[in-house]
Amino acid sequence: METETLSKGEQRRRQIMQWLKKEGQISLAEITARLGCSEATARRDLDHLARSGDVIRTIGGARLDMAVIGREFSFQEKRNLLRLEKEAIAARAASLIREGDIVGLTGGTTTFLIARELKTMSGITVVTNAVNIAMELADSDGIQVVVTGGVMRSKSYELCGPLAQSVVEKLNIGTMFLGIDGISPEGGVTTFSEAEAEIGRLLISRSVRTIAVFDHTKAGRTSLFSYAPLSALSACVTDRPLDADLERSLREAGVEILYAPVPASGDSD
Repeated sequence: METETLSKGEQRRRQIMQWLKKEGQISLAEITARLGCSEATARRDLDHLARSGDVIRTIGGARLDMAVIGREFSFQEKRNLLRLEKEAIAARAASLIREGDIVGLTGGTTTFLIARELKTMSGITVVTNAVNIAMELADSDGIQVVVTGGVMRSKSYELCGPLAQSVVEKLNIGTMFLGIDGISPEGGVTTFSEAEAEIGRLLISRSVRTIAVFDHTKAGRTSLFSYAPLSALSACVTDRPLDADLERSLREAGVEILYAPVPASGDSD
């Protein structure tokens, strides 16, 4: 069998990669517990995987470099990645909302966390094309939830297609929070899905202001399909300072850049 020809180190690293592809990130403590190896061995394995280019070392572990892997990850695969960063971004984004606002939320792990932040508010309307976001807000008495309808994409729970578009065309949204897969000076704001890009462009066109919400791994990255140029944004919320080219391009496009303070944690990134 193939595994019999691999060294013990190669077998360990293959197993770690399988966990990373399934879970997105892993800590040294998890590796030592699962494999029964020393922390020094786990560190060497992660350093070896990091040199391959598919893995990014973090304080206390490692995470999968999704930009290098180059495929669309499901909501479940992404939901625990950079959790503290996304929670901080969500809290900063939600702080921009006031009673009486009409808020739009596309699908995504960060926008889902924004929905959780909004649950404590009242007197607002939330428009979303994401089924999981609608369900998260379903028991919030103070929030009116408008769901677009459409055909659901299993990876993101987003509703897309002609039915969703026909509903969105009739709506007027105040602040749209846009979940994205990439943002760059050349590509603007981008996503893996053509269907999501289409409904995203329409949601932007029906909104007074659009705010992109993204963690630092999306900055400087371009995915396959474009939502819109940077100039379509009113603001963006992220967790780390952007590189000089992207920051300059955003400011030249009139986009306000907001940063979310992230609580210190040994394993957050």
